[in-house]
Amino acid sequence: MEEITDGAVLTRGLGRSYGDASLPPPGRGPVACTRRADRVLEFDENSGLLRVEAGMRLGRLVDLFLPRGLFVPVTPGTMDVTIGGMVAADVHGKNHHVAGTIGAHVQALRLRLPDGEIRTVDNVRDADLFRATLGGMGLTGHVLDTTLTMERVPSAYIVEQRIACPDLESLIDGLLKAGRTSPFTVAWSDFLAPRSTMGHGVVITGRWAWPNEAAGPAAFAPPSITIPWTMPNGLLSNFSIGAFHQLRYEYARRQRRGATNIRSARSFFYPLDSLHDWNRMYGRRGLTQYQCVVPHDASMRSYRRIAEVARSGGPGPFLAVIKDCGEQGQGLLSFPMPGVSFALDFPVHDGTPELVRRLNQVVIKAGGRVYLAKDAFTTAQEFAAMDPRVAEFRELRARIDPQRHIDSALARRVLGP
Repeated sequence: MEEITDGAVLTRGLGRSYGDASLPPPGRGPVACTRRADRVLEFDENSGLLRVEAGMRLGRLVDLFLPRGLFVPVTPGTMDVTIGGMVAADVHGKNHHVAGTIGAHVQALRLRLPDGEIRTVDNVRDADLFRATLGGMGLTGHVLDTTLTMERVPSAYIVEQRIACPDLESLIDGLLKAGRTSPFTVAWSDFLAPRSTMGHGVVITGRWAWPNEAAGPAAFAPPSITIPWTMPNGLLSNFSIGAFHQLRYEYARRQRRGATNIRSARSFFYPLDSLHDWNRMYGRRGLTQYQCVVPHDASMRSYRRIAEVARSGGPGPFLAVIKDCGEQGQGLLSFPMPGVSFALDFPVHDGTPELVRRLNQVVIKAGGRVYLAKDAFTTAQEFAAMDPRVAEFRELRARIDPQRHIDSALARRVLGP
């Protein structure tokens, strides 16, 4: 790992960022790929303390440790990410309201700094550098390996419950209420529905199943499907996706109140991983995911305004996922803050940059911010208006890397030259 990062302008894991986070700036290179740096270096069975190389794929980590009754304390919605990438984005999951980001469970990082020095940092040794690396999008140094604490779990299954809500207001209220008792919560929302029911959807809650529960009826696991080719542009439309959403909502609405399902952990946390190459459905121009978080003390009008702007900019959003975010983490540019998060998938078209600009204005006015791991269109001026921590991050970066040995296309776009 030390050798492959020598002289590299950036470290790249599996390249799953939706924007330009793992791309070099124009005219710069090379970029170090960490896929083969995927060894388990140390593991303490008693404490759950684990040290792995940065290129370890999350899916492989789950395969290794879930059968042993251990799971990552925080997971994003796909297994196709590396541990180094999870640190760089300071990922969050369905349990952010109780567990925070992955950075809350990272004990130490070994970095190759921009000047080539290899250094181990944590909350005591170089605490400012440690904090800046959590969520720093790979701009403070090359992450070589990560030490984190794994969580003990009673089984490999989740007890899931789904609650249909008739509009956006009841959906967000139901999500926040569910978070008081459920460790895992998320909501799916239909922003394409008629205005009288716009934002209706389903609140999904979960908890780890006890062994006696997991030993019951076979857990649901979706079949694995591969999209064989890139679909023609426009195949997905507001009409076709809207009809699918309506069926999905009606199915949840007709379920017996209080009914639960037993699901495998993989199908609960990573539903899209069973649909391989799903991005091909969006056509050759691809998709962008706009993810923002708006403070809890913002008005419901702000939440509804996000939905209204999102549906006014052309096709989409074809998927809208809402989460309840807890306390802000220690990462200097970490995304979550106490509030409601919206993740919206759009097919890219000529009007996408303008749509993102309009959404950003709503978020800035409400005191929120966007998630850099998903962003592709936010400008430096907009990002600075969202997050006052940018100035501190720029100052630290100027101190440890005045010559910009480490850089990315995303950094040029949202932090400026």
